[in-house]
Amino acid sequence: MDIKCISGFATITQNPAASASLYEGLLGLPLEKIDHYRFMDKFPGANHFGVWPLAMAAQSCFGQDEWPEGVPVPTATVEFELADAASVEAAVDELKAKGQAFVHTARTEPWGQTVARFMSPEGVLVGLSYAPWLHE
Repeated sequence: MDIKCISGFATITQNPAASASLYEGLLGLPLEKIDHYRFMDKFPGANHFGVWPLAMAAQSCFGQDEWPEGVPVPTATVEFELADAASVEAAVDELKAKGQAFVHTARTEPWGQTVARFMSPEGVLVGLSYAPWLHE
């Protein structure tokens, strides 16, 4: 087997209207719609795929090894890459002004990535990111 790329990623939602509001409304993704399925083809490719232990995600988001009670436990994460670190901070301000709550706002991780994260209606941990090595 010779896997070339991630050919697709889709969230699975129990609340299509809330999900559309996030991805189309707040994030501004130009999704097409066929029946009840929203999508976009030819979305620029994924630059990373990982299997992230929940303890590591909890440490990154909350500074502890346990995911806190009261916050839905994610089963996936998707990160949207922005132009620079300042763009991450600006996106946080923009989304907060529209009512989006964040797990944590923009900060720089020990490995150099600037990221802010929030939970989607489907329980996906969504990151707004600037990873400098992707821009070299």
